[in-house]
Amino acid sequence: MNEEIDFIIDSTKESMQATITHLEKKLLNIRAGKASPAMLGGVMVEYYGSPTPLNQVGNVSTPDARTITIQPFEKSIIQEIEKGILAANLGFNPMNNGESVIINVPPLTEERRRDLVKQAKAEAEDSKVGVRNDRKNANNEIKKLEKEGLSEDMAKNTEVDIQELTDTFIKKIDEMLNVKEKEIMTV
Repeated sequence: MNEEIDFIIDSTKESMQATITHLEKKLLNIRAGKASPAMLGGVMVEYYGSPTPLNQVGNVSTPDARTITIQPFEKSIIQEIEKGILAANLGFNPMNNGESVIINVPPLTEERRRDLVKQAKAEAEDSKVGVRNDRKNANNEIKKLEKEGLSEDMAKNTEVDIQELTDTFIKKIDEMLNVKEKEIMTV
């Protein structure tokens, strides 16, 4: 029984950690005023008939805080890179100089900053729901074990451990959100 309990706790912890990792990626994609290659992380480019991540068809760099440049590995795909950026609907207007694609990152308006904070809060809330679902699934597994003969005390202790895990991960999500909120609202 102890091995099964350990397995439930470990798999719950792994699942909650995966939720945190997912949130980190989502928050990276929410831009906070400064240009960063991560802003184009989700951009796909049509390359020889198949959608390919932007960073696999060119070098993405930020020469300064307001500019992103994409140096394609092949000049023939500059048009496709521009199409991919526009299709990603990030609010950027790519330009090309025949050699590379240049994106000027406009400064954020107060209203846009508030929208981005709302978006970050929504992502954080989704992550909290994910963590709570992991808790619920783990508690259901414990109830099954209890029916199979696990003592009531062990079941309660395990549920307490899982609740502590849940609280830890929820706190981590709140901390990540606070950091992102400050980052977005800093002009």
